[in-house]
Amino acid sequence: MQVVSISSLKGGVGKTSVTTGLASAALAAGIPTLVVDLDPHADASTALGVRPGDQLDIGRMLKAPRRARLADNVVPSGWVERASTNGGAPAGAAAPVLDVAVGSAYTGIYDRPDLGRRDLRRLSAVLAGAQNYELILVDCPPSLNGLTRMAWSASDKVTLVAEPGLFSVAGTERTMRAIQLFRQEFAPNLSPAGIVANRVRTGSAEHTFRLSEMEAMFGGLLLDPHIPEQANWQQIQGAAHSIHHWPGDSAKNAAALFDSLLANLLAAGGTETAAPVRERVHR
Repeated sequence: MQVVSISSLKGGVGKTSVTTGLASAALAAGIPTLVVDLDPHADASTALGVRPGDQLDIGRMLKAPRRARLADNVVPSGWVERASTNGGAPAGAAAPVLDVAVGSAYTGIYDRPDLGRRDLRRLSAVLAGAQNYELILVDCPPSLNGLTRMAWSASDKVTLVAEPGLFSVAGTERTMRAIQLFRQEFAPNLSPAGIVANRVRTGSAEHTFRLSEMEAMFGGLLLDPHIPEQANWQQIQGAAHSIHHWPGDSAKNAAALFDSLLANLLAAGGTETAAPVRERVHR
C-alpha cells in the first residue's frame, strides 16, 4: 500500500482535480484506492459523488484516531456504481474499489501551525486501520499548516501540483524546501513523488517559459505527462463523474494522460530526494 499526499502551497492550481483524475485512473486500472479528503472545503468528496450516511467524516475520525474504525466509516464513491454499470470491470475481475474518507469543515480545527508531534500522528493512527487498499490519495489543503503536515507524516510520498505561472512555481520551490526540512525533523522516509504541471495552455509563451524553468529547477521530479487546461473539467466535476466515464474525445485524451501520470507517480522511487532545488530563473 502506498500513501500519497497531493499538495500545493498555492490555491487554485487544480490540486483536487489532479487528485480525482488520479483516482479515476486508479479505478479504471482496478487498483483498490482510498481517497482521504483532508481539505476542509471537501471538494474531492463532492466530485467523487459520495452519499454519506451515519459514517464519521475524516475530521471526527481524527478527533479520536485510535477509536476510529476506518473500515466502518469510509463511503464508496458514486463512480464505482457507474463503472460497474458501464461494464468497467473485466469478466471475472474483483469488484472495483474506490472509497472516500469524507471531508468536512470540522478538520479545520487541526489546520494550525502549532501542532505537536502527537497531533501530527493522528492521520497515521486512522490509516493504521486501512485494509485491502493498494493506494491511498490524500487531498491536502493549500497550506503548510497542521493538516498538510499531518498528511505528510502519514505518507510515503508527496506529489506537488503547480501551474506554469510565476507565483505557482515560486510556491512549489518553497514547498520542496519545506519537504526537505520536514523529512529531517519528522519523516525521514518521506519522498517527493514528483511535480504535476497542471492546466498547461499550449501556445502560451509564458507557460512554455515556466515549464522550461521548472525543468531546470526540479529536473526529473517534473512528472510526465503535463495536464493541459480542460475546458469541460468543471462540467465533469459538477456532474460528479469520473473523467474515464465522460463522453467525448477530449475526456478520453485526458483520461489517457492520467493513466500515464498515475503509472509514473507510482513508479517514482524518490531517488531525487537529496537533489538540491536550483534557484528560479529570472527574465
